Amino acid sequence: MLDRDGFRPNVGIILLNQRSQVFWGKRIRTHSWQFPQGGIDRGENPEQAMFRELHEELGLFPHHVQVLARTRDWLRYEVPDRYIRRDARGHYRGQKQIWFLLQLIGYDWDLNLRATDHPEFDAWRWNDYWVPLDVVVEFKRGVYEMALNELSRYVPRSLARAEPRNRFMRGGPRREGSAPDPQDLPPGASFDPDPQRPKP
Repeated sequence: MLDRDGFRPNVGIILLNQRSQVFWGKRIRTHSWQFPQGGIDRGENPEQAMFRELHEELGLFPHHVQVLARTRDWLRYEVPDRYIRRDARGHYRGQKQIWFLLQLIGYDWDLNLRATDHPEFDAWRWNDYWVPLDVVVEFKRGVYEMALNELSRYVPRSLARAEPRNRFMRGGPRREGSAPDPQDLPPGASFDPDPQRPKP
């Protein structure tokens, strides 16, 4: 379902933990990390699509989160041709998104990356709020920056505190390359200490 300008309606999710860190997921069988996002189906409004994607991608239900805010307008990004299927080129341009800021009021172990038979992520971690701007794929960076900036005013400042960057899961700060306790990992998650490093 595309609009007349060739953009697909979509929702993005910024999920905060109790330290105001953000959920960051590794796309299945890739080394690409991103926020949860997904298309709005015909007949859905953005909030309905957000809760559906929240369950499909993270295994969470509405009672696990509190909605803190959403962006007022659509935020758009264009997808480079090399990422577009050949049969979609010429009429598909990219995504237009409404972004939601959510507070996790459940627990880390409530997350389940295999809640459906078509998982989006195979690993996840908590990051400091602005870290995703450093590592997201370039063509999404502008939208990420706009969403993070617009929603930052709603981040609970009383919960935010200085933390080391890229803290994995819910344990204490870890040395680079050290693995977490397997019991810290939610269902369907694995640990990659350096997702940016090319595999041999």
